Amino acid sequence: MNKIKVIAFDADDTLWNNEPFFNEAEKKFCILLEDYLSHQGLSQALFKTQIDNLPLYGYGIKGFVLSMIETAYAVSNNTASIRVIEKIIQIGKDLLTKPVELLDDVEDILQQLQQKYKLVVATKGDLKDQHRKLHHSGLGGYFHHIEVMSDKREIDYEKLLLRLEVKPEEFIMIGNSLKSDVLPVLNIGASAIHVPFHTTWAHERIDHEIVHPRFSTVKKLSEIIEKF
Repeated sequence: MNKIKVIAFDADDTLWNNEPFFNEAEKKFCILLEDYLSHQGLSQALFKTQIDNLPLYGYGIKGFVLSMIETAYAVSNNTASIRVIEKIIQIGKDLLTKPVELLDDVEDILQQLQQKYKLVVATKGDLKDQHRKLHHSGLGGYFHHIEVMSDKREIDYEKLLLRLEVKPEEFIMIGNSLKSDVLPVLNIGASAIHVPFHTTWAHERIDHEIVHPRFSTVKKLSEIIEKF
């Protein structure tokens, strides 16, 4: 840790709540289409559509809404009414206006770390929506750089480090996703800390344990202070 110069934070479900809002939206979608398929079947169909559409739409609410509409037509055999589609669009609009709920101790942690390190946000999602959430969070002033990434692969992190002009050994990533915030970061020679969130999108889960000298996990975000 003595070499660390830049600490990067994931945003959704690391700095503020996000996945619970998507879970709530998915439940509304399943209730809306329950005449056609079970809730479990609808959830599975929606998840498959989302994954298939990631190369086209990327991550975020807009892609989620388009995937809901596509799934609605698929499970209804193209008979879903305009009223159903309108309700799906409203589900998406409701997501885009959700309040920003900071997780425990976030601002205190940023205040302490800002005194010694450059702090950045490295998050996936829709550019406009993520900037909206950052603005309403009141946290913008703590960050040296904001990066809304189309994906979090090794090459995406390598490009980020180039922009920040730091070496891998000078960079650490903190986030709730082992798949996006930890594995690719370790693979490029940087460090990572996992902060589990109580719910994680299925696409972000991995089925194996990570054991690595540049990796650690904490139960809650406030515990990272002890590591710096």
